[in-house]
Parts: sequence; structure tokens; C-alpha cells
Amino acid sequence: MSTLETNSIGKYSGNNVSIDDALNLKSYTTAQRDALTASAGDIIYNSQTGTIDYYNGSSWFATSDNTFQFSGSYLVIAGGGGGGGYQGGGGGGGAGGYRNSYASETSGGGGSTETSITFPKNTALTVSIGSGGAGGTSYTDDATNGNSSTFYSIVSSGGGGGGGGYSNGLNGASGGGAGGHPFTGYSGGSGLTNQGYDGGNSTASNPHDYAAGGGGAGAVGGNSLGAGGAGLSSSITGFAVTRAGGGGGGLYPAGAGGGGGSGGGGAGGSNGSARTGGNGTVNTGSAGGGGGGTGGSGVVILRYATADVVSYSQTGLTISSSTDGSDTVLEITAGTGSITFS
Repeated sequence: MSTLETNSIGKYSGNNVSIDDALNLKSYTTAQRDALTASAGDIIYNSQTGTIDYYNGSSWFATSDNTFQFSGSYLVIAGGGGGGGYQGGGGGGGAGGYRNSYASETSGGGGSTETSITFPKNTALTVSIGSGGAGGTSYTDDATNGNSSTFYSIVSSGGGGGGGGYSNGLNGASGGGAGGHPFTGYSGGSGLTNQGYDGGNSTASNPHDYAAGGGGAGAVGGNSLGAGGAGLSSSITGFAVTRAGGGGGGLYPAGAGGGGGSGGGGAGGSNGSARTGGNGTVNTGSAGGGGGGTGGSGVVILRYATADVVSYSQTGLTISSSTDGSDTVLEITAGTGSITFS
């Protein structure tokens, strides 16, 4: 570490030293600081966090208020899974992962509210909005899982695709529903803790193919010819919106497939008039219905005190901004890029 240098030491005053010029500590980023060969008592200025940091012999600690960060809440939802099969008989997709730190609202899969995050300023924070999974294109096709959404250190996983007519549902943030081939039962995909629920199971049935619903952020998918699992409601934008519903199970040959879960999940299709499953609603992380429905894309929503941020810049993202009382709300609906606050 460097030694203290000053142009002028004015005087002793009792036990105090008066330094005429400002004391300028050596500046390091957090990564540069951590790479130092430090000794107990070393002090630096952290240019990334705006704090004066000291080393106690084993770890670095901040000793000052941080002027380069602020607290905020997030809702990060991934893309929903597609619906399995085609023209009925396929399982509904599972909803995209649902992670929420706003107020006392829950996360998916029965998870509790996550801890509000501290956003660093003057640092590019990575953001990616997950697309929905594709539906099956033939009776036997499994659907595709949705894609993950990311904000900074928060990652929500994509929803599981629905099983084809002869398949189990796929695992994901919420599990895909089981396919519904007659005479054979299949299992729904598993969901992830704190992100979503399992998909429903199918049972042997004759003569119809009763596929199961995909899991939602708020409930498991229904079993044979079941509805998609329910989504969850959040008021992070200032008004309540339900998102991340599972897709309904498909039916072969004719009749009504299972309904989509609340929160934008697509209804299951059949080999009757509604030949393909419904699509999940965009920017909700909802899933496609059994019978080839496409999963809905995800979304990242941020909320923070307006007074804490002067401005932000972004690359590669589609963002809309609004206010609710003394807070700013940013909805990021598309893209892969970064956002920087100042």
C-alpha cells in the first residue's frame, strides 16, 4: 500500500494533526481492491461504490455512506414454456420463473418475498428478457422450454415445455403438463423452488387423450384435461396485474381442451374446431396451451424512489417508464443489453 504524503502539515493541536491540504486516498474498483495484497489497517477509496474501505486482516469493510448506490424492488419473470403436441393431446406449458421483491408479495412456487436489491450506480447492469418456448409441431412432439430472464444478479428460469402425446412434461421453473396418450399415464414436469409449481399428471383413459395442464407461478397444473396452474398478482407497477399462468392441457380427438391459467396462460387445443392450443400472453411469462401453443415472453420490472436516481441510460433494451407516487417504475419488455443508473 502507498504511504501518506501531504504538501503541508500545519501544526499540532493537542493530540491532533492539522493537514492544510485535502487527504486523497488511493482509488480502486472493488475488483482491484480485492486483488491487493493488503495488511490489517489498510484504507482505500472504492471508486465503484463510493465508500472508504478498510482491511481488518481478513476482509474488506466499508466505513462510510455509499453515495453510488440505491435500493429498489424487482419483478423478474422468464419466458413461458410452449404447449406440447399438435391438434390436441399435448400437455400445457409451464409458466416462466417468477421472482419478486416488492412489498410483501410472494415469489413463485410458494416462495416468500425476496430481499430488495441494492443497485450500484455508474455500473452497467446486465438485463435479458426471455422469449417464450415454441409449441410442438406434431402430435408426438414435446414443446420447447421458455428462456431465462436476467437482471443484474437475479435470474429467473424458463418454464417447462408441455409433453407430446406420448411424453412426460418437461422440467422448468414451472413444470410442463403431461401428454395424454390413451391407455398410458404420464407425469408432469417439476417446478423450481421459489419460482413456480409442478405440471399436472395424466392418467390412462379410453378412448380420449386427456393431457394435463402446465404449472403456474401460483399453483400446480391440473391433471388429465386440466387447466393451467394459476399465476400470481403483483402491484409493483401501481396496479394489480396477474402474470405467469400455466397452459391448459390438450384433448384428442374433439371437444374443449383445458383452460389456460389466470395470468395469460393459453387454453388447450383439440382436434375439433380449436385445432391448436392458445398462445401465452406476451410479457407475462405465461405458457402455451397443449396442442402447440407458444409461450409468452418474460418481463423485468424495477421500482425505486425517484429522488434516488438522476437519470439512466440503456443499450439493447425496450423500456417504458412511469411514476407511482414518489417512485419510478421501469418495465423492460424486450432485448438483451444493459442499464446504467446515475
